[in-house]
Amino acid sequence: MAGAAGAAEGAAVAAAADARAAGPGPARLAGVGIGWRAAIAGVVADVDGLGFTEVVAESLAPADPPRGVAALRERGVCVVPHGVRLSLGGTDPLDPARVTHLAACAAGVGAPLVSEHVAFVRAGGREAGHLLPLPRSRDALDVLAANVARTQAELDVPLALEPIAALLDWPDDAMTEGEFLTELLDRTGALLLLDVANVHANAVNRGQDPEAVLDAFPLDRIAYVHVAGGATHDDGLYHDTHTAPVPDAVLRLLGALVDRLPAPPPVMLERDGRYPPAAELHAELAAIRGAARLEPPATREPPASRALVARESR
Repeated sequence: MAGAAGAAEGAAVAAAADARAAGPGPARLAGVGIGWRAAIAGVVADVDGLGFTEVVAESLAPADPPRGVAALRERGVCVVPHGVRLSLGGTDPLDPARVTHLAACAAGVGAPLVSEHVAFVRAGGREAGHLLPLPRSRDALDVLAANVARTQAELDVPLALEPIAALLDWPDDAMTEGEFLTELLDRTGALLLLDVANVHANAVNRGQDPEAVLDAFPLDRIAYVHVAGGATHDDGLYHDTHTAPVPDAVLRLLGALVDRLPAPPPVMLERDGRYPPAAELHAELAAIRGAARLEPPATREPPASRALVARESR
């Protein structure tokens, strides 16, 4: 590899070396978390023993985070910016402003790490509006690794990468998903954000054994874990919608993941619509905690200001 591509590959190798020298990844995330959304800010604020939260980076103004997010930070809750628009797997050049924004989000909320997706969202200057799967080819891996390295060069915290739930696969893939991820993380030193619900969705739609899929993944690189609910649509495919309760199959798969690890990982619930009553969300978090075999949270007295925070969150 020569020229700019060779320089990017060299940067990726250097980033991997730096990441390995720094250790296996962030130690500050722990326990059970939930994605922060304005519509459920009051519910999130009311979670006893909340381990961490995640906020969509593109919705965050680094210098002026939502009041609810700032309140969680004041309580000592870790906040992770989660990017959805970098298009790390795209052949279009990375938008420097988007990378700078992600880095500013991390600094603005004192994040221990940030996360993004193994996907592309734009091509030829056109926005897809969705996370799209990559062909698992050598060329695609080279582009992805170079873009990850360019992003890491601007970040002061580790980057975790999330494999997506894909409703289609490219023909003639050269690698399995596990092989592709393992080489990507080896080359870049990035961490793994493992979405167990995505593993479930892909296994259902591809006719695979989800536990065999887990066994092929680089589980030693896990930074944290997502779980979410979905539904089977009229097209016969299971869609990871984030608008339904986490199904029992995903909770069982989470337990199978924990069986494969030396200790339970941090686990976060993603919910992006059709929000249930607070009691149901709290019960769902308790079920996730049980499936992951995490310690029950310590209860606390709700502060007098919590209702105000919930009303004023934006």
